[in-house]
Amino acid sequence: MNSFGRIFKISIFGESHGKAVGITINGCPAGIEISETNFNFDLQRRKSGSTGTTTRIEDDIPEILSGIFEGKTTGSPITIIFKNTNVKSKDYSRLKNHLRPGHADFVAKNKYSGFTDIRGGGHFSGRLTLGLVAAGVIAKKIISPIKIKAKITEIGGSKDFEEAIKKAIEENDSIGGIVECTINNMPIGLGEPFFDSIESVISHLVFSIPAVKGIEFGSGFASAKMTGSEHNDLILNEIGKTKTNNAGGINGGISNGNEIIFKVAIKPTSSIGKNQETFNFETKKIETLKIEGRHDTCIALRIPVIIEAVTAIAIADFKLILNK
Repeated sequence: MNSFGRIFKISIFGESHGKAVGITINGCPAGIEISETNFNFDLQRRKSGSTGTTTRIEDDIPEILSGIFEGKTTGSPITIIFKNTNVKSKDYSRLKNHLRPGHADFVAKNKYSGFTDIRGGGHFSGRLTLGLVAAGVIAKKIISPIKIKAKITEIGGSKDFEEAIKKAIEENDSIGGIVECTINNMPIGLGEPFFDSIESVISHLVFSIPAVKGIEFGSGFASAKMTGSEHNDLILNEIGKTKTNNAGGINGGISNGNEIIFKVAIKPTSSIGKNQETFNFETKKIETLKIEGRHDTCIALRIPVIIEAVTAIAIADFKLILNK
């Protein structure tokens, strides 16, 4: 499925080397001020070009097709597209049968009977996160004054980002990273127990970002080594301010008014410059695979703004449900 949400509903579409990628947003309230320039800052943060990112650089200019008139949302579906102009599809011509390890190539070939667009990863490409960032810009306006900030805290197991990236480039390899996200000015009461908890809905969207392999809220996995007296967050006043924040700002699936904090694990980019010995489905033999094309050494560098976007989308949906 390519859609998510109950009130603030998003649907993504397109392929990495197709004519365009984009998003349709349903349920956005009318009257929100939006211009194409509003998207520039976050789209620029996602863009490649810095050391450790792909040399494929697109304009990433948002084209608003519907739902915004005279600078304000109309209440009807908003559709935004981003045209693909800098593609080198020939780099993927050999990968139809010699599938890339770590990618979705094998499962896509089987699930869709070989009809998937293999160029640049097709519909499985991280390029489709452009639409998520665009929707996030609008969602951030809906949830104001709630503030979301994500940052990289670790790359390749190191705090020395520059050195870790340099080493990976020299070795024709890739590395992952850890992204930390905080949410401030959260009201008390967003979220539902069990299936629609704040954690489960944010996690659902975070895992829609290619390369995400793990998420933890508050003390996360470290809580398994703590006692109850260590982990419990003592309440300090009538507005629920706590002495510690091991719960990460959430109790029973519901925001408790403290800062929400979570960390996301990003795996190394699957496409690497090193030769790999992997199965060729045409020859039925294990053969050397040399992946061509342009790829990120560390995709984690471009993910913080995407995590902010999907988090804003989740909170916007909760907020609109509450106000319904």
